[in-house]
Amino acid sequence: MKKVLLIACSIWLSAFAVSAQKYAIIDTKYILDKMPDYKEAQKKLDDIAAQWQKEIDVQQTELDKMYRDYDAEQVMLSDDLKKKREAQLFVKEKELRDQQRKHFGFEGDLFKKRQELVKPIQDKVYNAVQKMAVQRSYDFILDKSEGITVIFADPKLDKSEDVLRDLGVKN
Repeated sequence: MKKVLLIACSIWLSAFAVSAQKYAIIDTKYILDKMPDYKEAQKKLDDIAAQWQKEIDVQQTELDKMYRDYDAEQVMLSDDLKKKREAQLFVKEKELRDQQRKHFGFEGDLFKKRQELVKPIQDKVYNAVQKMAVQRSYDFILDKSEGITVIFADPKLDKSEDVLRDLGVKN
C-alpha cells in the first residue's frame, strides 16, 4: 500500500513539475544603475534640469523683488499705476508658470529629453530580457524594482480573448 501511494505521489509531483510555469525575477533599477550609458544619460538629464531650475529660480527672484517693490510703493501709486503694476506682476507670474510647465510639466522638455536619452537604454534592457526569456524558455519575467511588474509574458499564456469570449464580447 505504501509503495502504491509513494508511486502515485511521485507521478503526481512529476506531472505538476512538468506543467509548472517557468519564471524569473529581475531588478531593472539595479541593471540600469550598473550600465555606464544609463549613468551618463542620467547625469545629462540632471545637469539639464539643474540649469532649467536655475533659470526659473532667477525669474522667481525677479518676481519676488517686483512684489516687494509693489508692496512698498503701493500706497503712493495712483489707481491706474496700481492696475498697470498688477498687470505686470500677473504677466511675470504667468511667464514663470509657463516656463516651469514647459520644462518640468507633463510631457515637457525634461520628459522629452528623458525619452531621447534614457528610453533607448531601457529598450536595450527590455530586448535583452526578452531574448533571455525566449532562449531559456521562461513564461514570465517579473521586475521587482518598483513593485512587481510583468516585463515579459509568453503570449500563449494570455487568456484575454477567452475572457472576452466568456463575456460575450466580439472582436
